Amino acid sequence: MSQGEPGVELDTSLGYMLKAAASALHSALEAVLKPLGMTITHYSCLELLAQRPGLSNSELARGTFVTRQSMNVLLQALERQGLVVRPAQAPVGRALPTELTDRGREQLKVASAAVRRVEQAMLADLSPADQDQMRRLLTACIASLSEPPASAT
Repeated sequence: MSQGEPGVELDTSLGYMLKAAASALHSALEAVLKPLGMTITHYSCLELLAQRPGLSNSELARGTFVTRQSMNVLLQALERQGLVVRPAQAPVGRALPTELTDRGREQLKVASAAVRRVEQAMLADLSPADQDQMRRLLTACIASLSEPPASAT
């Protein structure tokens, strides 16, 4: 940044504040999941599979914000632990649909309760109306940044 150009005021920058909030949430989630032998991605994968059984490696990777390669490594570990099952061959195409086992559902139940407590603590000082407004505003921010940029014609 050259002299004369204004910088970003960190105390009021929404992007910086969102990053700080995400970092604080990440740390709090790690603190409750680590004693359960889980990472945030591990938990997110199980939660996605509970809500949408049969997701493929690629779909799980997108939903947990990791690469397909990272998700494949995680799924292999979860299979070895008996938390998920995948068919040896894809029923259609190349995607191997993944599903939770009973053991995976039990681990998820404990982890979900811990994650809910973190979210409740994070939102404790916000009214239900404020929480709804936050969801709407964050959804709008995500949509704005997810849209392809307008052409400069």
